[in-house]
Amino acid sequence: MPQLHLDPDRALPPDPTTRELARTVYAATRSLPLVCMHGHVDAALLADDTPFGDPASLLITPDHYVTRLVHAAGVPLEALGVGPSATTDPRAIWRTFCANWRLFRGTPSRYWLTHELVEVFGVAVVPSAATADALYDALSSRLASPEFRPRALFSRFGIEVLATTDSPLDDLDAHARLAASGWEGRVIPTFRPDALVHLDRPTWTADVAALAKRADVPTDDYDGYLAALRARRQAFIAAGALATDHGHESADTTPLPPAEARRIYAAALSGQVAPAEARAFAGHMLHQMAAMSCEDGLVMQLHPGVLRDHSTDAFEQYGPDRGFDIPVTAEFTRSLRPLLQSFGRHPTLRLILFTVDETVYSRELAPLAGVYPAVRLGAPWWFLDSPEGLRRFRASVTETAGFYNTAGFVDDTRAFASIPARHDLARRIDAGYLAGLVAQHHLDLDEAIETAVDLAYTIPKEVYTRPAT
Repeated sequence: MPQLHLDPDRALPPDPTTRELARTVYAATRSLPLVCMHGHVDAALLADDTPFGDPASLLITPDHYVTRLVHAAGVPLEALGVGPSATTDPRAIWRTFCANWRLFRGTPSRYWLTHELVEVFGVAVVPSAATADALYDALSSRLASPEFRPRALFSRFGIEVLATTDSPLDDLDAHARLAASGWEGRVIPTFRPDALVHLDRPTWTADVAALAKRADVPTDDYDGYLAALRARRQAFIAAGALATDHGHESADTTPLPPAEARRIYAAALSGQVAPAEARAFAGHMLHQMAAMSCEDGLVMQLHPGVLRDHSTDAFEQYGPDRGFDIPVTAEFTRSLRPLLQSFGRHPTLRLILFTVDETVYSRELAPLAGVYPAVRLGAPWWFLDSPEGLRRFRASVTETAGFYNTAGFVDDTRAFASIPARHDLARRIDAGYLAGLVAQHHLDLDEAIETAVDLAYTIPKEVYTRPAT
């Protein structure tokens, strides 16, 4: 029966000399704690600490990296547990996944899934139609044991801190329960106001009304709206938050005159906002959020350049985050200029830029991060957090921005069990890149080791820190 195998040199350079150097560099980082400063794990998973139900609900259904590739081969998403008409038989979902294992060859999902199966769960049989039931039974047995409950895995993974992503409308109850539980794990919220700054979203009016109730601040005019957002930011800070996160299609940060912002906001409340006005207001609010970060010290993360819910039918049938978000061209230099003109050298702003458009790495992002004190480059994100994507990132930005104007590695996942696999891959790729610099006599080995440790651990801890305000 074919066995899964994790080669100790996986993802390291093939050249023998460089590989030997990379082994030395990687050895210095492989056991470092995981600093997970951006992700989409639900805090309630750890607050409740209930056992995972089954292999499919843990590894397949919630992971759009997995479901999108299988669906692209013509498999209905319902067969993977997605949607209101989905199959409810987890064993059937698992069989569908195993029968399509070959689809993941060459993808980062194959790397992560193999790592999870072998390293986390201790199973080494290659998934297939023939092995699906045996694998399902073995995984189910492990998930039923106490050492595979969420908090136990959190500790076993060596997670030092885990940041979730939360709406300002969230009551943060799960975070409060974690804080009151006495558990030693550190889980913190991240403030993500997207639903409240895009005026043309179908739920915007209801969401703004909910914001008023949650913040206990009236939002019937623009000034009250800003005050309510500030109040929720303070509530997040009280719960331990260190950062905000903003997922806009455009990186535009052009501020509106106050009177115009008030007019557009009032038009939105009455249901009369035009699409161009909504786009302008969204850019204006990025400028406002940067101003608020200068006030309260929350690190600002910006994730632009994605057209959400490309398939309207799929969105209506299955909801968001089902793999139909597709990258678009992103422009940063002109778009960010208004924000950076205002705050780019402000001592308390930290702006971390992410992209899924590699064409801007060397042309725009690295030069911006290489001169503005407020700017850091986020790790390759989404479609780019792959072996080659991570290598291309280092090759594209290091000569202009260096290592220390980046934010280290951010795993950005909903798939809890994949977190250590993602950090392990990033550490291996960085070890290989640094080993190449040593082999070319650009760095000494001790410098490469120190830099690898900084990228994996020191830099993210330093970048994601609220400065004194």
